[in-house]
Amino acid sequence: MAKLTTVPESVLKKRARNERLAKQQEEQRVAAKKANAAKRKTIFKRAEQYLREYRRSERDVIRLRRQAKEAGNFYVEAEPKLAFVVRIRGINGIHPKTRKILQLLRLRQIHNGVFIKLNKATVNMLRKVEPYIAYGYPNLKTVRELVYKRGFGKLDKQRIPLSDNRTIEEALGRFGIICVEDLIHEIYTVGPHFKEASNFLWPFKLSSPTGGFKKITTHYIEGGDAGNREEHINKLVQRMN
Repeated sequence: MAKLTTVPESVLKKRARNERLAKQQEEQRVAAKKANAAKRKTIFKRAEQYLREYRRSERDVIRLRRQAKEAGNFYVEAEPKLAFVVRIRGINGIHPKTRKILQLLRLRQIHNGVFIKLNKATVNMLRKVEPYIAYGYPNLKTVRELVYKRGFGKLDKQRIPLSDNRTIEEALGRFGIICVEDLIHEIYTVGPHFKEASNFLWPFKLSSPTGGFKKITTHYIEGGDAGNREEHINKLVQRMN
């Protein structure tokens, strides 16, 4: 009579546990795959919605300009709500108050750039530090290129590249911002959660501009580089990005 082989109880328990864990992992993988597919669909729909919104606003401006021209008037566009600020000078001979304002704007290094919401307080701060910065009003192309090419997020005080939407969702998901396009839309339109979105973005580390600066100690309207250059900031950012 052949002797029956017995399997120790501990081995049977371990085998059952491994099977149970493998089943759970497979269920989690399938659920995550379904959730990711649904999330991708949501992100795609949002991106299309934002694109329609941008195009509609551009058409509205063109239509209002034409109506004003036909009526013999001038169309005055709304005051800009968003500015992109780049630091162009160092710390030599800087006043303590000016240094403090630059720290509040998170411009601690040369060629650092940040998005700023324009209001009475921030405009006054920008005027006080004008000799040390160049700023203006970015368009959608500039905002998108900066975020996609130079964008880093701040998560647990760490500088994290925006290579995955999960990073954005983890930090800003409670505000309804779950992907890069949501982040760009919130920044460009200066939405209700602009402060959180802007603080999440690490200050952009730009390169020296192609062709160099003209004269950083002179204001832009005098042929230099410092101060407000309005829409011309887009050309400067293209040279530095």
